[in-house]
Amino acid sequence: MPNLHEQEKSSFLPNFCSAYVLFIVVLSAELLAIILTLTLPLYTEQLIFNFAMNSLYVQWVALSCVGALCMLKSFIAKLTEKKAATFSYLLILLITFIVAKLAWWSLYVYPESIAPDQELYFFFLIRSLGVAAIVGAVVLRYLYLQHQWRKDIEATALFHFQALQARIRPHFLFNCMNTIASLTRTKPDLAEQSVLDLAELFRATLLEPTELYQISDEWILCQHYIRIEGHRLGNRLHVEWDIDSLPNNALVPPLSLQPLLENSIYHGIERLPEGGTINIYGKFEDEKLIILFSNPLPANNFNEAHKGNKQAHDNIRKRLISIFGTKSDLIIENTQQQYTVKLILPYRRYENINS
Repeated sequence: MPNLHEQEKSSFLPNFCSAYVLFIVVLSAELLAIILTLTLPLYTEQLIFNFAMNSLYVQWVALSCVGALCMLKSFIAKLTEKKAATFSYLLILLITFIVAKLAWWSLYVYPESIAPDQELYFFFLIRSLGVAAIVGAVVLRYLYLQHQWRKDIEATALFHFQALQARIRPHFLFNCMNTIASLTRTKPDLAEQSVLDLAELFRATLLEPTELYQISDEWILCQHYIRIEGHRLGNRLHVEWDIDSLPNNALVPPLSLQPLLENSIYHGIERLPEGGTINIYGKFEDEKLIILFSNPLPANNFNEAHKGNKQAHDNIRKRLISIFGTKSDLIIENTQQQYTVKLILPYRRYENINS
């Protein structure tokens, strides 16, 4: 059975107890108060008074709804999406009805101690419930569609990651086996090391796609891959590292850096007769990790390399969006001779709960 945190995460309703959601609700309620005020004649002398009363009333309803949804979030999280939407919608209407009666009583009945105008009271009640019904339906529909869009993005990212896990380029595996076979006869120690490196690459494909692990482990995986390709490419492959400023305890998605290095070799170094140098640069600023992979390109294969890289980069970008949202980015900076990928990730610190 999923725990409460997992249930809340799977719900299409946001966390109404958070300060960010509260700020958005207050701001949206104030915009609604402005719209309601603008529907009145602008030449009236009571324009400011009408705006103040509309603002007070709308904020009263909005904050009451947020408070109720916050207190009932544990109950709502256990409901299905359809039941949660229905319950939330009816709760909004109920709170609007109660606040409308209290507002009418406090403004007209109690101060004057007279019987209220039933026709005017009925119109006020219907108007309040009508606005609440329309706004509530639109907001809940928007939240549901946004949730479905996010689920589609996550499902697509998971599909691409699983495809990445299952995909070992046939030419890479074939070349790797040939390299190991040749090293077995001449340099058995290197052959054994290559087998271990290949095993680490396969082990990485078994990691959970939604988990994060330390960037230092991803760099080690990159080094395993470089050693394997280094036996095949020899002096044609050079890698320059400048990543000392990156915190080793930063968390990154599995297989987020190694595929970028693989593309640099496959679409760049491997196609150059003289080989080349891959520059890996990283810096840490404004609580963000900025990592650059740069490699030379063949003079006549720029468009082909760009097309091949694009699919891999799109898959990684979708995975990053599903995990980090808009806080992450993958930017392509290229010329006819050089191809550079800039990876931007938010800093998340690894904390060892056993320490």
